[in-house]
Amino acid sequence: MTGSQVWDDVDDYFISQLTPDDEALQAALRENDAAGLPPIGVTATQGKFLHLLAQVQGARHVLEIGTLGGYSTIWLARALPEDGRLVSLEYNPKHAEVAVRNIARAGLDKIVEVRVGPALESLPKLADDNPPPFDLVFIDADKANNAHYVEWALRLTSAGSLIVLDNVVRGGRVVDADSTEPDVVGTRAAIELIATHPRLDGTALQTVGSKGYDGFALARVLA
Repeated sequence: MTGSQVWDDVDDYFISQLTPDDEALQAALRENDAAGLPPIGVTATQGKFLHLLAQVQGARHVLEIGTLGGYSTIWLARALPEDGRLVSLEYNPKHAEVAVRNIARAGLDKIVEVRVGPALESLPKLADDNPPPFDLVFIDADKANNAHYVEWALRLTSAGSLIVLDNVVRGGRVVDADSTEPDVVGTRAAIELIATHPRLDGTALQTVGSKGYDGFALARVLA
């Protein structure tokens, strides 16, 4: 078997064992496909990872930058208590409409708020609301602005909060210091910010699976 076939088979096995069928999540995937959304969302195992991470964190308030169709949103929101809150920011109005339907079908519309518009415009407005510090921030939006999103995550969190930055490997292109591709430049800037900022302690992991060769960064906000 090819490497990618092995990755797919292993993902299928883990999904069958650790993330059993769930109608709300499956319906969200079907809705996303029917609406023509790009197949760039997290996998079931990645969604379960985010869910467990939020639970381990004891999260009550979560910020998601990049909603897409709400699949990862559902995983994260299910980890919150009944009085928890998840704010998800989505640039594309069509994607946001699909996400809102998926979230409502999952019975999470009282916990989740989807805000539509460019995240770098939504984030200052969110800050103006003076929300409680977010316990976990999941960043999965346009990669060119990754460093800006990490900076905003720092403003909207407190000591002990976690920041998860998705898709940092860029198929291995992240090592190219001479790249002028916006996704690589933005991702490298975010990694270097995590590495040098006095209020952040982080790491990054490479992953393989049905979405190919990728990875994520995880940072903890310090005092």
